[in-house]
Amino acid sequence: MTNLTPRVDPPTSADETTMLTAWLDFHRSTLALKCEGLTDDQLRTRSVPPSNLSLIGLVRHMAEVEQYWFQDILLGADVGVGHYWTEDNEDGDFDDVATADVAHDLATWHAEVDAARRAIVGLPLDTVGKRQRREADVTLRWILVHMIEEYARHNGHADFLRELLDGRTGE
Repeated sequence: MTNLTPRVDPPTSADETTMLTAWLDFHRSTLALKCEGLTDDQLRTRSVPPSNLSLIGLVRHMAEVEQYWFQDILLGADVGVGHYWTEDNEDGDFDDVATADVAHDLATWHAEVDAARRAIVGLPLDTVGKRQRREADVTLRWILVHMIEEYARHNGHADFLRELLDGRTGE
C-alpha cells in the first residue's frame, strides 16, 4: 500500500526549535498515516471493550488538544467549549463517534494543526503562554515537548487500533 500522507524523518542535528517542531510534525503525520485508507466505519470502530478508543476519536481528541495548548494556553484566545466535548460530556471527543462525520473531523484536526503552526511562527521557545495551566506558567518549549508526548502516546494506541482493523503494522 502506498502512503498518501508525507512523513519526513526529523533531522538528527538541528537547533532546538527545528528539532521539536520536526518531531511534532512527524507524530502528526504518523496519526494521519494510521487513519489513511480506512472507511468511515473502520475509523469509528472501538478497540476492545470497555475502551472507548477509536481512530477518529483519537483524531478528534488531538484536534481538541491542539486547540487547547496553542490557541487557549499559548495565545490566550477565548476558545470556549471545544469542538467535541461539552460540560456534560468532557469525553465527547472519544465517546460520541458512532455517527461522527469523519471528513469533517479530519478537516477540523488539520485546521487546528495549521492554526498551531501559525501560532508559533517566530516565537522563542521561552515564550510564556498567556494563560496558566494549573496555576503555573507554561512555555512554548514545554508545550511542544508535551505535544510530542501526547501524540507519541496516542500513536501507540493508533498502532493497536490499525492492526485490529486490517492487520497493518509499522510506523
